[in-house]
Amino acid sequence: ERSDEEMKAEETELFTKYYTEWKGGGDKDKSYKNIPRFYYRLPAEDEVLLQKLREESRAVFLQRKSRELLDNEELQNLWFLLDKHQVPPVSGEEAMISYEAYLQVGEKAGPKCKKFFTASVYAKLLQSDPYGRISIMQFFNYVMRKVWLHQTRIGLSLYDVAGQGHLRESDLENYILELIPTLPQLDGLEKSFYSFYVCTAVRKFFFFLDPLRTGKIKIQDILACSFLDDLLELRDEELSKESQESNWFSAPSALRVYGQYLNLDKDHNGMLSKEELSRYGTATLTSVFLDRVFQECLTYDGEMVQSAAVVVDYKTYLDFVLALENRKEPAALQYIFKLLDMENQGYLNVFSLNYFFRAIQEQMKIHSQEPVSFQDVKV
Repeated sequence: ERSDEEMKAEETELFTKYYTEWKGGGDKDKSYKNIPRFYYRLPAEDEVLLQKLREESRAVFLQRKSRELLDNEELQNLWFLLDKHQVPPVSGEEAMISYEAYLQVGEKAGPKCKKFFTASVYAKLLQSDPYGRISIMQFFNYVMRKVWLHQTRIGLSLYDVAGQGHLRESDLENYILELIPTLPQLDGLEKSFYSFYVCTAVRKFFFFLDPLRTGKIKIQDILACSFLDDLLELRDEELSKESQESNWFSAPSALRVYGQYLNLDKDHNGMLSKEELSRYGTATLTSVFLDRVFQECLTYDGEMVQSAAVVVDYKTYLDFVLALENRKEPAALQYIFKLLDMENQGYLNVFSLNYFFRAIQEQMKIHSQEPVSFQDVKV
């Protein structure tokens, strides 16, 4: 029989062998040595030094990315080179450039511009010119748009506290709050209204871009939608009255929405009851529809409303307004569908539709309108 020392030595040898193979140090599977590490865990809250290192690394990374962008002087130089290398004849009123001249400009424009002077970019902008040229203005606008997107991406990333490529509600609130002084169209806003304006603006982003209500939005989604364009449109000091009225982020629009909320809040407690919300718009919302709003929507403290006696806050009201004012949008349809789907089945049956339609028929009778038959709607 073997002694205890021999058995212990064998056990240690086997453990070392299997552990080394599992860790990738053995010869059994050499691919373990070649696959690069792709997962780095986030530092815990109590790992202060690692958090500081990560923050500093992100700041240095964003600064490096910012230096890679074209500045105003470089953009002016690019325009000068493009204009100098235009190839006649002019197409309408637009100066054109051939592929050969395009490549020449790329060589002279500098290393920062190299990524814009590729065959694929040229092909994207190529239209129906008989000489195979592209518009200089269209190409320059393309470059400007790319630079703007990267600048905005970097700017938004500075508010990404978690560093995961998304913004939480508080992150986006901070971004918009610090953006307000740079928007001339918002100069007339009182500072006491800033918090309500920020809430109004942020709500639109989250209502449409966070349909699952995760509490965060991808920066990529913010850049891909038109909301940021609408917000930054307020930099235009000569923006027309019509454009301001149709822009959710304008001062007149925000004041309109908040003014409506205050007018509905008859008891001035900062919340809306079912009776108060029933006066929304033309005061034709049915009682059963409002019951569903108070059953399904989130209150200010994030808990589901369980009783019609419970009130809703300004954020909940904003979701309600956004849904009713944008009824063709997927997020609004999802909001309304959830209200109509009383049994949470994922579909609407005849009973649900008839339940809401009967209330509409009663409302039509009250307003001396000829009721519509449910059979006509059903068909």
